[in-house]
Amino acid sequence: MSRYTDLQLDALRELANIGSGTASTALSSMLGRSVDISVPNAFVLPMAEAVGTIGDPESEITGVVLGIVGELPGSVLLLFTPKDAELMCGLLGVEADTEIGVSALMEIGNIVGASYLNALGTMTGMTLEPTPPAAATDMLGAIVQTVLAQRAGAGDVALLLDTDLVVEDSDASISFLLVPDAGGVDQLLARLGL
Repeated sequence: MSRYTDLQLDALRELANIGSGTASTALSSMLGRSVDISVPNAFVLPMAEAVGTIGDPESEITGVVLGIVGELPGSVLLLFTPKDAELMCGLLGVEADTEIGVSALMEIGNIVGASYLNALGTMTGMTLEPTPPAAATDMLGAIVQTVLAQRAGAGDVALLLDTDLVVEDSDASISFLLVPDAGGVDQLLARLGL
């Protein structure tokens, strides 16, 4: 089913690990607290199944999405449950369900996404720029479907690099996904000599 070997998936996971580490450091300095990362998962799945690996498609979620321009077309997606959105906004001293709250979540997306992409760019020698973030609150299925549909293009298979960023001394966590275009994955692997 997967067109990628275990070795290739391990390499992509390792990239995600380093990218997430950089992102967690950036988030940590923004929030003034330590941020831990979970070991990234690398899923190569048909679109229909991809959503289910992330969570309950019916659950309400706020998604912050950044496009990637440059040598790795793709998207970065941050997912906040209502509770996580509230906790994150609270740490920044703003109300979650307000314009400034959404703005704060987009800023988190911006900082986390940009640091992740900078780390990937440094490791692969690729030029990667994030586009400005957009936010939407909807059912998880709808948000992920929209992002995946933009990215997978002709290939009905999506690669998801999924990591959780967990804020110390609070139950807040963000699910962070890198969703490269199908061609982007091959470019990443080529840069790694795989």
